[in-house]
Amino acid sequence: MQTRRQFTANAGLGASAFLLLDQRAKGANDRVTLALIGGRNQGRGDALRAIQQGAEIKTFCDLDEAILGKVTPDLAKAQGKDPQGERDFRRVLDDKSIDAVIVATPDHWHTHIALLACQAGKDVYVEKPLSQTIAEGHLIRDAARKYQRVMQVGTQRRSIEHFASAADYVASGALGKVCLVKAWMCQVRASIGNPPDQDAPATVDYDTWLGPAPKRAFNPNRFHYNWRFFWDYGNTELGNQGVHMLDAALMGIQKLRRTEHCLPTRIAGHGGIYWLNDAKEVPDMQVMTYDFGDLLLTWELRSFSDHDAIEGMVAGTGFYGTEGALIVDGSGWKVVGKKNAVLKQVKESGGSHEKNFLDCVKSRQRPNADVEIGRLSTTLCHLGNVAQRLGRQVTFDPSTETFGTDEAANAMLTKQYRSSYPLPKV
Repeated sequence: MQTRRQFTANAGLGASAFLLLDQRAKGANDRVTLALIGGRNQGRGDALRAIQQGAEIKTFCDLDEAILGKVTPDLAKAQGKDPQGERDFRRVLDDKSIDAVIVATPDHWHTHIALLACQAGKDVYVEKPLSQTIAEGHLIRDAARKYQRVMQVGTQRRSIEHFASAADYVASGALGKVCLVKAWMCQVRASIGNPPDQDAPATVDYDTWLGPAPKRAFNPNRFHYNWRFFWDYGNTELGNQGVHMLDAALMGIQKLRRTEHCLPTRIAGHGGIYWLNDAKEVPDMQVMTYDFGDLLLTWELRSFSDHDAIEGMVAGTGFYGTEGALIVDGSGWKVVGKKNAVLKQVKESGGSHEKNFLDCVKSRQRPNADVEIGRLSTTLCHLGNVAQRLGRQVTFDPSTETFGTDEAANAMLTKQYRSSYPLPKV
């Protein structure tokens, strides 16, 4: 695994590196041909938005025939023609006419598909979070660079102008010395109950759905949507919801400390299941801290209430300096000064993450949430999950992206894969 320092030196992450060479570069008016891999939830939305921006979904791939049957009509209506149906993503990657793929599977499949897609010469829009481990993030990034692929991670705030202008304001010095950055999510997660194991639906290839994850009997709680509440398949609410707010925090931290210094050195916190006694394995309440030496980043999760939200926002990011504070969410941002006077307000702005990706497929430029940017925000999630699972503070070396001599923490840089689904070598 390359260290961040080695990779930065080898890849040349200066401005000149943002233009990639590719013989398949398209003209501005050429239509990008896509395949959707995984379409039940976010994937459906990604595909419909891509169609709105002029792309064509040639093939829709999903392991569940029920989802193929439900979502295909929506795609056909949006683009005026049926996409081809497919259940094996490898056949999608073999199709030379497909320029790029949208990967919107459960998290535990992201790495396998992204690696093989790069090797097959496909550009990739991969849903957040990028990976399930820090090592996987390195592998995906390195594959994207090796095969000169455009890869966009689904952290959409990177394509919304008011989040970018908020980060610029943070870096301007107008807030004074920024000592604290906060990210939070206040929501209500309903009970998923504790149903018994049962037979998998006849419409799904369940063994392939499990893929590299451990072999388990089918349980409806570990399947559609609810998979994200289990360690085998997801990344907890840090990787599900938190990655968006942490990525907004990272935008400002990158401006303040430069990208090569945007990872913390100490991570600690507490979390657990304090509300519902159901089948969920991941915390419904969590407070995590990330120490950067010259500033502190905190993450707070409440999955039991959305009332009396932090700063009046259910999902937001705040930058707190000696001269003022900037608070940003999907509705815009504001700056509060001495005596809580509102000094500046900026309304929400538009922006299309899918359009940015399609434009970059044509131009071969790096997208707004390029794989390295998405990898860094995903790494913040992984660091919090390592501290959560170990139940203690961990010390991280950003130059090597390891935990020094901490064997237990270093063991969590990687994970085990089912023998029938080994990690692809690309």
